[in-house]
Formats: sequence, structure tokens, C-alpha cells
Amino acid sequence: MDGVGRMSGSTSTFWRGRSVLITGHTGFKGSWLTLMLHQMGAKVHGLALAPPTTPSLFEQAHVSDVLVTNHCGDIRDADAVAAAMTAAEPDVLLHLAAQPLVRESYRTPVDTIATNVVGLAQVLDAARRAPHLKAIVNVTTDKCYENVGWVHPYREADPMGGHDPYSASKGAAELITAAYRASFFEEGATRLATARAGSFWA
Repeated sequence: MDGVGRMSGSTSTFWRGRSVLITGHTGFKGSWLTLMLHQMGAKVHGLALAPPTTPSLFEQAHVSDVLVTNHCGDIRDADAVAAAMTAAEPDVLLHLAAQPLVRESYRTPVDTIATNVVGLAQVLDAARRAPHLKAIVNVTTDKCYENVGWVHPYREADPMGGHDPYSASKGAAELITAAYRASFFEEGATRLATARAGSFWA
């Protein structure tokens, strides 16, 4: 990769002309992802709450200018999710929307669980009815594993868990994703995967 969105070969051509719905596109990672996919020729749509900080990368980089549709809504709201899905008619769904902070999860455990578990279920349920959807990636976290104090890095097959509300909600999100994959996406044309991203401070 040579700069934002400048990729060679099949990686860049894959995205050209594809409709992509990103949840959480107003956050730091979501904003960068939106810009990269736009530069690779994707038709990018977004569903998220307002930017979480002032100033924000979303506003400073004028991310809204490259969006085909820009829905401000809560992923816990089934109607908002359905409206964004209908407007985007996505080929690819990238789910990043979440309450992403461990400390905040101690202050608002119910909201954290509602967003990271019920919100995910709302998104996946709407995705079941998206006629053109071919791929879904649910971005969770490396905090989704049961912390047993091992010195080695956690492995993909290690048990899900969490000692704090955030980590537990992301472990649950992995289980919900697996359940939807087995129940609704295993035999169809849509493929569903998770990506367990590390946390960072911007």
C-alpha cells in the first residue's frame, strides 16, 4: 500500500464501484476507512452517531463530502438501521459502531452492553434482508478473550470472556456473530466474519 487508498492489483479493483455501508464511520478508524475506500473507488455510505470528539477527524477531514449517504442514528434503533441499509443497498457491510472504552463501560455498563450486543444484533438482522449483500465484517477487539493471565498472546480459538463490561460485551458480540453466521449466513450468498482489532489512542 502506497499512501491512503493507493493499492495495487486486485485489492484496489475489488472496491471499485462497490456499495459499502460502514457503521461507526464518524469515529477515528471509521473516518480513515471511509476515506480509504472512497479513494479506491467504493461508493461509501455511513451510519453512526455524531462525531465523538470536538474537533474530530470526521469534521477536520471533511469525510461527509465523500459519502453517498450519511445517516446519523443509533444502531440500537431498528428503524434507523433499516433505513441506512435500504438507502445503501450494500455489497459489503463493515460494522465498527460500538461503545469502545473500557473505563466508560464501568460508568455505563447497560448502555455499553446494549450498544455492543443488541446494536450488533439489529445490524445483523437488517443485513439478513439486504438483497445485494455479499460480505459482512464485524470489527470487535482483542479484549474479547477470557483473561486468564497467560503470558503468550491470545489465539483465535481461545474462549471468549471479559472481566469488565466492555470486554464481556465484545465476547458476547463474537458469540452473537457466530450464532447469526450459523443460523442465517452459512448456506447463503453472504459471508460473515469478525476482525479482532487492537485498541489505540489517537
